[in-house]
Amino acid sequence: MLGTTFRIQIQGRVQGVGFRPFVYREALAFKLGGNVSNNESGVEITVSGPRQSVASFYKKITQEAPAIARVVYHRYEEIPYQSFKRFSIRPSAKNSTLNLQLTPDFALCPDCRQDLNDPANRRFGYPFISCVNCGPRWALTKTFPFEREHTSMQAFKMCDVCAGEYGNPEDRRFHAQTNSCGSCGIKYRITDAKGVPFSVKNEAIFKQLALFLEEGKIIALKNTSGYLLCCDATKPKPIETLRSRKKRPTKPFAVLYPSLEYLESDFSVQPAEGKALRSPERPIVLLDTNGYQGKAVLDTIAPGLHQLGVMLPYTGLLDQLSRAYPKPLIATSGNIHGAPICFSEARAHEKLSGVADYFFEHDLEIIHSQDDSVLRFSRSEAIPILLRRSRGMAPNYSRPVNSANSTGLMALGAELKSTIGFIPNDFLYISEYIGNLENYEVFERFTELITSFTTLFQKRPTALLTDTHPGYHSTRYGKELSEKWNIPCHQIPHHKAHFAAVLGENDLFKSPEPILGVVWDGTGYGEDGQVWGGEFFRFEKGSMVRAGQVAYFDWLAGDAMAKNPRLSLFSLLEEPEFIQDKFSPHAWRLYRQLKSGNTLKTSSMGRLFDAVASLLGLCDLNSYEGEAAMLLEAATRTFETGRASQLVRLDEDGNIPAIRLIGALKNRRISGQPPEQLAGDFIFTLAKLILEKAEREGISRIACSGGVFQNALLVNLLCELNPGSFELFFHRELSPNDENIPFGQLMYHLNCH
Repeated sequence: MLGTTFRIQIQGRVQGVGFRPFVYREALAFKLGGNVSNNESGVEITVSGPRQSVASFYKKITQEAPAIARVVYHRYEEIPYQSFKRFSIRPSAKNSTLNLQLTPDFALCPDCRQDLNDPANRRFGYPFISCVNCGPRWALTKTFPFEREHTSMQAFKMCDVCAGEYGNPEDRRFHAQTNSCGSCGIKYRITDAKGVPFSVKNEAIFKQLALFLEEGKIIALKNTSGYLLCCDATKPKPIETLRSRKKRPTKPFAVLYPSLEYLESDFSVQPAEGKALRSPERPIVLLDTNGYQGKAVLDTIAPGLHQLGVMLPYTGLLDQLSRAYPKPLIATSGNIHGAPICFSEARAHEKLSGVADYFFEHDLEIIHSQDDSVLRFSRSEAIPILLRRSRGMAPNYSRPVNSANSTGLMALGAELKSTIGFIPNDFLYISEYIGNLENYEVFERFTELITSFTTLFQKRPTALLTDTHPGYHSTRYGKELSEKWNIPCHQIPHHKAHFAAVLGENDLFKSPEPILGVVWDGTGYGEDGQVWGGEFFRFEKGSMVRAGQVAYFDWLAGDAMAKNPRLSLFSLLEEPEFIQDKFSPHAWRLYRQLKSGNTLKTSSMGRLFDAVASLLGLCDLNSYEGEAAMLLEAATRTFETGRASQLVRLDEDGNIPAIRLIGALKNRRISGQPPEQLAGDFIFTLAKLILEKAEREGISRIACSGGVFQNALLVNLLCELNPGSFELFFHRELSPNDENIPFGQLMYHLNCH
């Protein structure tokens, strides 16, 4: 009896993850003939054999894919019978535009880590070790399908031994596009700040770096996705020097720990946190420092905070550095505060020669630079809260989209925490975190990324989506591109984009019930011309309507208000003389004059947080974005929900009475209540007001977005205070902050009216 032949198409994250070798081995196990190849849509398989064997093979490869693969769509169809002598992996052919998920960078796998540190292994000490299960991908990608010649690894021709591994189906480096070794691979070296090479051989380089670190020096380390600035996290002086040189006076630094075992000896690591720290994405994870017994100087690393961002080595470089110097290390983005991360040697020496004492360099070209992703969890429910989405997570969105009416849409996001979104095919792509577009170099990176996306997908957008704020650089650039490319440009209100983002992530657009949107952030251009930031929305049958807000208060001194928490407090106090000593006589007169003639109002929840932080004596001037809000949350460390009290209720219009709320806090502060309790009462009150609003509106489903929902206590309290009658929805794979705006712009445009 003749066999059958089927064509199988698999889409998702299936390139650069060992999927073809996996298919090859399974085909041999089922004794099938045919071939497998990468193409612009993913992986295509032609397979011949008994019908039942092919069916079993199909089930196996779609349901038991490699751990780092993600199958999101698959289909198979019978075609005319073809006879094959064997099963083979065919070279990829590029015939059309891309229609697949891109491959992010993956952390060093346990097998490669073992090889790296085995003196008997030929890759012993080679810091660029990788296999099909790990290593850089998006950072090195020029185009797709994901083949070596489409990456910056093309510059390194495999030696005979590496080529043998690449061609051996039994080897885990079978068709590993980043395969290399010390003989044929990437060369590395140390230079001083002027770029002069330091005379030391490969095997001693990491020992030399360790000596520098012991001396208190700062190292600029070219990792596989960009530069990191490193110094000893147990010595105050180099950290203070780094702060001064990097122009980062108080913003917390991340700390690299040599191993999970070491980390667990210093911290209480919750299961969800440990899982994230060990994951292929390997983000920075914020851990509670309560009971910390380690040697890192926390007050210098994260001043005033009760959490520390930690990570484990995710590349061979970081593994070797941590083994040579097995102490906690500062590992912060290689940039000057506010600028994008450096990834070329020329730019690094230009920008960081006044920051770092020594540079670790290598010959691998980085195509897409990425900061480390940052994640935290709410305590009670272990709800993930993504603070920055970049390395290991970008540039995919996990699920395909209905491309019938969406293909060609590009969303340019907001101003702060900039990202871009694009739907060039059946998938949606959200770029890595870029930064604040007010910085010229960040804006330059933003425009380069737009060009990179259009080049990669060989597709120019058919329409652009921007914020409604006329002053945003992303809005202005969108208008320029619209005219240049002669395509429409649609403007999406900022806070509706936030709400649409959380609705989209949770598949809520077709909800039969109304949904209450709670969108709280710093600022956004309001549809009435005022500065929004503390909004309630009602979503029902495709319609999104504002249903309440933080009651308006004066917006003073423009963008300076966001950097000046005492100014928010001044705006909200009915008798501001209470805080006159926070201002110089000149500033006091100026702000009183501004307030007397002011017409611009705000509903910003972010500024309300600032005002409370100033009132409680925690922060009067922000040295980095969100500092006051972070210090306010840190002050709740000893807060007990059982002792909490609600400060205010919603007013008669269903709004949050901000001025009355500040007045209640002021009176309690005067009466001697401790700041820690009042900080907790404030956040407790906000959680109660959300539930009260839902009750008043007769809505049982609540969806939350905006940077304020990076506050883990607020998320915790919402879950704890929920009587069980409400469904709560939060972001799942995007950050609640403005990084989600491009996604929300796309979702709003496609689903709302």
